[in-house]
This record gives sequence, C-alpha cells and structure tokens, in this order.
Amino acid sequence: MTENTRAAAPANTPAGWRLGVRDALPLLGGYIPVAISFGLIAVQAGFSPLEATLISALIYAGASQFLFVAMMASGAPLWLVIGMTLLINARHLVYAPNLAPYIPPGRHWLWLMHGLTDQIFALAHTRLPQLPERERLGWYCAAALIAWLSWILGTTLGAVAGLQITSRWPLLGEVLPFALPALFLVLLAPRFTSRQWTLTLSLTLLVALMLKWLQLPNAAIPLAALCGAVLFYLLQPKRQAAGGQQAEVPHG
Repeated sequence: MTENTRAAAPANTPAGWRLGVRDALPLLGGYIPVAISFGLIAVQAGFSPLEATLISALIYAGASQFLFVAMMASGAPLWLVIGMTLLINARHLVYAPNLAPYIPPGRHWLWLMHGLTDQIFALAHTRLPQLPERERLGWYCAAALIAWLSWILGTTLGAVAGLQITSRWPLLGEVLPFALPALFLVLLAPRFTSRQWTLTLSLTLLVALMLKWLQLPNAAIPLAALCGAVLFYLLQPKRQAAGGQQAEVPHG
C-alpha cells in the first residue's frame, strides 16, 4: 500500500517550484550584471543584439560565451572555437553525476542539462538532498529556468542599451565584472561549516592567490581547484576511518 502510494506521488509539485524560484532569485544579482557585460561586449565585437541574445539562450555557458565571441571576432577557425568551448565546459562531466541520484529518470534530461550552471549546481548540491523526492524535479526546473531567463534578459539589455548605461554611469561599467565573483563568494560562504570544507576552500584560495601573485593567472583556477579536490578527498577517508573506529569501541 505504501509503495503504491509512493509510486503514484507526483514527481513535480507546486511546493518544489515555489522553493526553486525563491532559492534562485538571489542569483539574479550576479547573473544580470554579467549578462549585461556580455551583451555589450558581443555587440562591440560585431554581433547584432539578436545574435547576442541567441548565443546566451542556446550556448548559455558564461565564460565560454565571452571566449566564443572573442575568438569569432578574431577570426579563429570554427573547429578551434568549438573545441575550446567544450574544453571549458568539461567541468559539467563532474557536476552531472553528482546531481543525477537526486533527479528522477526520464526524457527531460536533455533540457535539465542545458540549465546546469556553476551556481545552479552549487545550490542544487545543497538543496536537493534536503527535499522530498516528489519536490526535487520541480525545484530544479524552477531554479534553472529563473537563472536562464535572467541571463537572456541581461544579455538583451546589455546588447540594446549597455553602451548608454555604462556611458551614463561609468562606475557601473567598472563594477559589473565583479558581480559574478561576488556571487561565487556568497555561494561558498555557507560551506565554511566543517574542518574538511574549511581547509579545502582555504587551500584553494591560497593557491589561487599565490599563482596570481606569481603572474600565472591562467594556471591559477585549474591548479587551485586540483589542489582543493586532492585535499578534500585526503581528508575524507580520515574522517570516515575515525568514525568507524568510534563505532567499533562499544563492540570491544
């Protein structure tokens, strides 16, 4: 009886959608300013406002879009542009398997993959395990849709009126590039709640800053991320082993 009821439960409920919208709304503070910057840069590189908007709607890849526009404007061959875009987005090969256990199987996977960004992954990795199974799909769809639409809206605004905005408020043009890094800091802050995460994130930040100081900015992000990942998994077995020893004490 219980199993039949559970199987009949809807995989998509209004509660999940509402919570997804609420959780995703703060992302707009980072998405829209950066999207405005992209729209402005795309138009300056020779793309029309419609083309810039379509790039954000179809590619929807953040940093890869900036690289795509720069390489296309410089006359780089298409195969190289595609290859570099795929290389930058290779991180999704790590994101997707971590979220797959929380999303019910079905034909909707292709659309869900398009909505997966760094920020959506960070939110989903924390929120989905806390939700009942029937609310997870709705939460993810709502959060991803809010982020996607805000990115498209910001791109269109930047492509159509970005030049007027930055010329009227010059300081805004200097602040816009910091919106996305600030958003990442906000998403990372709640992770400083355990020794494992605190040491991992601290090492990652220190390595990135050190490489930047050594005039190696291109190596800062991948090497810092690699060092952080290695430390995270080195600390994890120790914690599990300690827990296992404590569990064995009563049996002794």
